[in-house]
Amino acid sequence: MSKWIGVTVVAGVVAGLALGCAQQPSATAAGVESRSYKVTPASVTVRAGIIAGEVTEMKVTEMVEQGSDRVVSPAKLTGTLRLRNTSANQTVHLVGGKIQYIDGQGQPIKLEAARTEPTLKFATYGSERLDPGQEATESLDVEFPAAALKVKKLKEIRLELAYIPSAYREETVNFIVSISAGK
Repeated sequence: MSKWIGVTVVAGVVAGLALGCAQQPSATAAGVESRSYKVTPASVTVRAGIIAGEVTEMKVTEMVEQGSDRVVSPAKLTGTLRLRNTSANQTVHLVGGKIQYIDGQGQPIKLEAARTEPTLKFATYGSERLDPGQEATESLDVEFPAAALKVKKLKEIRLELAYIPSAYREETVNFIVSISAGK
């Protein structure tokens, strides 16, 4: 049975976005610049059932045209997701995840019409299965709603993880044998 467990990345997670977005522009090509928004705190600890971990190095980046501030490439949230199976006797099969951006009234902030909902897929071979004590690391590079860049709009980020727990046991079997005389 698959479980969807939500992890709300604490209300203060995006205080940097909510309190005025520290923009850090940097030129990348003629006429286009990268605009970064600091996420505060940049790292948070998360726990969902028997899965624990952290989201680190979070930031939001968009590409804009110099002078006109026209968005060339919409905002994306990037970072690193580290997950660990804390169970002593269950293996976890990571199925996927969803990210939602929540406003001050507890409502999801919608993405623009042409953009896809932010999802996580555990595509690296072996990272989708976590035996007890094992860890997996995935890069985050997901869509971020333009409306969430407004002052005090974004309150929290919600990460929903889907996984399938299964019993994990180690047993020892002894059996009696004998060796006959060689021929």
